Amino acid sequence: MKLAYLDCSSGISGDMTLAALIDAGVDASAIQYGIASLGLDGIHLKVSQTIRCGFRATYVKVEHPPQHTHRNLHDIFAIIDRGSELSEKQKARAKDLFTTIGRAEARVHGLGLDQIQFHEVGAIDSIVDIVGAAIGWDLLGADSIMSSPIPPGRGYVHIAHGVCPIPAPGTAELLKGLPLADVPINAELTTPTGAAIVQCLADRFGPLPAMTIRQIGYGAGTKDFPDRANILRLFVGDLAESPDVDEVLLLETNLDDVSGEILGYTKQKLLSAGALDVFATAIQMKKDRPGTLLSVLCRPSDQSRLEQLIFDETGTFGIRQTRLLRSKRRRQAHNVETPWGTVAGKLGWFSGGVPVFTPEFDSCAAVAQQHGVTLRDVYRAAESAWMLESVPKSPAIPVSAEAPRHDHDHDH
Repeated sequence: MKLAYLDCSSGISGDMTLAALIDAGVDASAIQYGIASLGLDGIHLKVSQTIRCGFRATYVKVEHPPQHTHRNLHDIFAIIDRGSELSEKQKARAKDLFTTIGRAEARVHGLGLDQIQFHEVGAIDSIVDIVGAAIGWDLLGADSIMSSPIPPGRGYVHIAHGVCPIPAPGTAELLKGLPLADVPINAELTTPTGAAIVQCLADRFGPLPAMTIRQIGYGAGTKDFPDRANILRLFVGDLAESPDVDEVLLLETNLDDVSGEILGYTKQKLLSAGALDVFATAIQMKKDRPGTLLSVLCRPSDQSRLEQLIFDETGTFGIRQTRLLRSKRRRQAHNVETPWGTVAGKLGWFSGGVPVFTPEFDSCAAVAQQHGVTLRDVYRAAESAWMLESVPKSPAIPVSAEAPRHDHDHDH
């Protein structure tokens, strides 16, 4: 499996990501060609080599005419849709990044998503960074993206709304649920664009995993720190660790004012939207009120979308996030033949052990209804069919007429 690992030891931003992708081998002219198709006049992607604290890195600067335009999400989507050289996947990824940033800003400012005016992120250079990153990640073709913990930085930053502590409110919202690292530098190390890239694209977080490295991309930030290289490293290679372990996110919220009908409806919507599992537990809440704990297991990349669904459907005021490592069986589809026909199921293995067969409920129920037998009997027949399949069969050994007779067995 091709893995891309983001080493964010000095933070992450849109231009650093774009530079690291190009330095790792993504064709800069292909990115430039896609950006040019957006129809933004006077835009040029300047790619150069630089030194940060003694180390070489690629530096990307977006050159453009002066502008004073504030854009909303509709304006930015219209620009992305104009990109005649962008694939649908690249457009969707760019829109997802902007939508994620927009939701964070809407939460911070107490506005609807359609009311948000993008200031810094709506500027031409940020649009180019995000669209360029969407193109670059697509061209890189990684099967999985992993990241180190994210350092937000320290101190204060000047934004359109005044002076704000680091991380700025919008960036802090984008960093929710992500592991942070404390790097003692008084500067904004992670920008909203960088935080959105990690939030939307990273599958999991942690130290550099066991992998065979094929390329390393070095993307330089704009600032030059005296005692630390302001560089984003992008490791690209083949993952060597066990496929039996992955990382999932547990989303939880306590509810005491939601009916069973709404809970059931919400569960079905979450499962349809990609949740790995959804379950409810009876709990006792404040003031001895009975309530329900709604728990959702999902992939980290689905967090933002599923959280929005929970907020919309339940009206909850908060959702807790916990990152978990999950041991899992590798699986594949498998059918068995019963007296009433074919039953679908799946086989599962863990660490190369003996496979386990599990019949699928929908398939068993359909067979039971069609033939007027009990569901329990269909399950038993399917499991028995698998057991007969899985019993090793010894090959028949022909007996020669001249072979001597033996009264004992040679198999030990």
